[in-house]
Amino acid sequence: MTRATFPVSLADIQAAARAIAGAVEVTPARHSRTLSAIAGTEIFLKFENMQFTASFKERGALNRLLALPEDERKRGVIAMSAGNHAQGVAYHAGRLGVPATIVMPEGTPFTKVKHTREFGAHIVIGGANLSECYVRAKALAAEHGYTLIHPYDDPLVIAGQGTAALEFLTQVPELDTLVVPVGGGGLISGMAIAARTLRPDIRIYGVEAKLYPSMHNMLTGDMLPCAGQTIAEGIAVKDPGTIAQRIIPALASGILLVSEADIEAAVVKLLEIEKTVAEGAGAAALAAVLANRELFRGRNTGIVVSGGNIDMRLLSNVILRELAREGRIVSLVIAIEDRPGLLARVASIIGDAGGNILEVSHNRLMTGASAKSADLGLVIEARDATHAAEIEARLVAAGFAVRRAGPQTG
Repeated sequence: MTRATFPVSLADIQAAARAIAGAVEVTPARHSRTLSAIAGTEIFLKFENMQFTASFKERGALNRLLALPEDERKRGVIAMSAGNHAQGVAYHAGRLGVPATIVMPEGTPFTKVKHTREFGAHIVIGGANLSECYVRAKALAAEHGYTLIHPYDDPLVIAGQGTAALEFLTQVPELDTLVVPVGGGGLISGMAIAARTLRPDIRIYGVEAKLYPSMHNMLTGDMLPCAGQTIAEGIAVKDPGTIAQRIIPALASGILLVSEADIEAAVVKLLEIEKTVAEGAGAAALAAVLANRELFRGRNTGIVVSGGNIDMRLLSNVILRELAREGRIVSLVIAIEDRPGLLARVASIIGDAGGNILEVSHNRLMTGASAKSADLGLVIEARDATHAAEIEARLVAAGFAVRRAGPQTG
C-alpha cells in the first residue's frame, strides 16, 4: 500500500498546521537527561499535556470544526469520548459558537466530565465503553441533525493530530524514533504520515495497554482479550479506526504492550523527574521505552506525553502504589505483647534507623492468639527498598516477629 492510497497526506497535515496556528499551543519538546540515563536511550519528551485542555486532542478537534460549513455549525456537533476528545471539541466549539453534545462512557474520570461541562458542552452518559457511546452518538446525530466529530476515524482529525509530528521534528531534528500511544489510532496515523514522509527512515512504535491490545491483535492476528479496568482509559479502545488499520501496518515498526504496573511507574517518573502530570495514556509511551530498553538503546527517541487529565484521587493512589513497589513505603505487622511501653520501643527502633511512621493500628481481636497479645500494624516511609529491609532487620534483631503486609516490591 502506498501513501497515495491514504486519505491523509503531508499536505493535509501542513494545511491543518496553518489552520490551527495560534489557537492551539506549540507544546515544548525537551531532552530528559535523567530519563535518558535510566533508559539507555536519548529521550526527548513532547509535552502535549501542556495544551489548554491538557491533551493533543485539541489539534484534530479544531481542524475538523474549522471545516464545518455554516449550516452544520448552526445545527451543532456531537462526539463520543472518554474525556480528552470531549474537552477538545467542547472548548473549541465554545470558542467558535458551535453547540456541542458529548457522549461519554460510564466511569469516565470526574475531572474529564467536569471540565467538558465547564467548556459548555451538553453531556450524555451513553454506555459502558466507547463502542456503545458511538452507537448512541450516531443515533442522536441522526435525530437532531448534529455533525458527528469522530475522535480518530476522520481524515481531518488525523491531519490535525499529525501537526504534533511537524512540531516535534522541527524542535528536535535528530530524532530517529517516535513512540506514540495508540487508542483508536488517530494520533499515530497522523504523526506517522508526517514523519515518514519527511524522514523515510524514522522508526515509529505504537503503544497499547495490555488490557486493550486491539491494534496489536489486528496486526498480529492474535485474539488477546480487550477488557478490564486500566489506568490508561484514554487508549482503552476495543475497535481501532478503519483509517488507522490501513496506515499503521504500512508505516509503523510495531505495537508494544505495557502493563498497568509499567504505566503507573511511568506516571510517577514523569511527576518526580520531569515535574509534569501525565494521565495513564499520556505516560504509556515512556512506559514502553522503559520496558523495552534494548529496542531503543542508542537511539534518539521522541516520546509523546499525550495528555495530563488524571483524577487527583487516582493520581494519589498511583503514587502510593508505586512508592510501595519501590520499597519506599512498607506495611509491617509486628506481633507484640499488649502492655504499656512496647509501641514506644518499636517507634524508637524505627526512628533510630531513619524511618518515618505514617500510620499505626492495633488489632486485639485475633481469636487464635492470647488475649494479652496484639498485632501492631505500621506503615513506614523509607529511603528505598534497602533502607526498608534495614529497618525490618533492626526490629527482628530486637526480638520482634515481623511480617510484610500490603503491596510488595519487585
